[in-house]
Amino acid sequence: MQVSEVITSKDKRLFLDLPETIYQNDPNWVHPLDKDIEAVFDEKKNPGFKWGRCTRWILIKDRKVIGRIAAFVNENKAYKYKQPTGGCGFFECIDNQDAADLLFDTAKQWLMQHGMQAMDGPVNFGETDMWWGLLVEGFSRPYYGMNYHPPYYKRLFERYGFTPLYEQISNRLDVMKPFPERFGRISEWVDKKSGYSFEHFSKKRLDKFVNDFIEIYNDAWQHFEGQAAISADTVRMTFNKIRPVLDEKLIWFSYINNEPASFVVLAPDANELIYNLNGKLNWLGKLLFLYNRYNRRNKRMRAIVMGTKQKYQNHGLESAMFTRIKEYVLPLKKYKEIELSWVGAFNTKMMSLHEATGAVFSKKHITYRYIFNPL
Repeated sequence: MQVSEVITSKDKRLFLDLPETIYQNDPNWVHPLDKDIEAVFDEKKNPGFKWGRCTRWILIKDRKVIGRIAAFVNENKAYKYKQPTGGCGFFECIDNQDAADLLFDTAKQWLMQHGMQAMDGPVNFGETDMWWGLLVEGFSRPYYGMNYHPPYYKRLFERYGFTPLYEQISNRLDVMKPFPERFGRISEWVDKKSGYSFEHFSKKRLDKFVNDFIEIYNDAWQHFEGQAAISADTVRMTFNKIRPVLDEKLIWFSYINNEPASFVVLAPDANELIYNLNGKLNWLGKLLFLYNRYNRRNKRMRAIVMGTKQKYQNHGLESAMFTRIKEYVLPLKKYKEIELSWVGAFNTKMMSLHEATGAVFSKKHITYRYIFNPL
């Protein structure tokens, strides 16, 4: 077996196409768009390169690619832990521990060369809303941006020495099912509060909502370990990623006396529109995408990210925003479900919100950590 760094166009093609072999007999897997994967490794498109670096490799045996992995260092986050910590991600591999170990060793050695003493994985060279965590429960068709893996990957990670850092829970909400009575009462109570207002996203006012998002997000997540302040470039990239399916009335912001207080960002599930594109958004892929969009239509939505300033948590703002979303989608009679993904099991407030909506378990991912030289 030979590890080769991804450098040439041919290498990139082999890196992108390997999953087709791994998942060839799995009807639930949907090939992510190649352009979105490549954007992660493009210095011109990924703002993460302003404060970090990354590289990737493929693993070859008998002239066939049997594995791949990437490694990342985010200088904004790496030194917020006891051990300087990098990451590995975009891992794919045949069911062979020796092959997996060689890939993990390669990422480890590169990270050590850049001063790291531990690595988290599988993670992304970006924010946690995309390609984050190892799927260990709920092997149904994934929502776009959510990692999907064969069950044996858990064994490959844990036998190498990775241990769970935290669990990520996704829950599913039936759009047609009424919210629990208490959830509705809270929403009504919030609507009557003086100084409380709500606005849905508008592309025409992008700068305003980007700034409001940053203000809320950085306040809401400031005390979580390893969390770094989010930048305007990163937020714009998030909105740009969902632009082809973006529905302005699925993204809501709440304000208290005109102060940005909370937000929820939902998007139609792109996997329903790209399931037959094989990751290619060439001229044929674009035609298929348009055909799927206007003939197949979306039935699923994903809650990509939510946040509430700490001083406004427990004010019921999320209830009011979800009620507005439901009032919008019910008359459309096309959306069937929302996946609330994902919430760290450590985030008890957000887990309680999921429970309050009446959502039920959908999937579990795990983010692992491997410490190179434990004390």
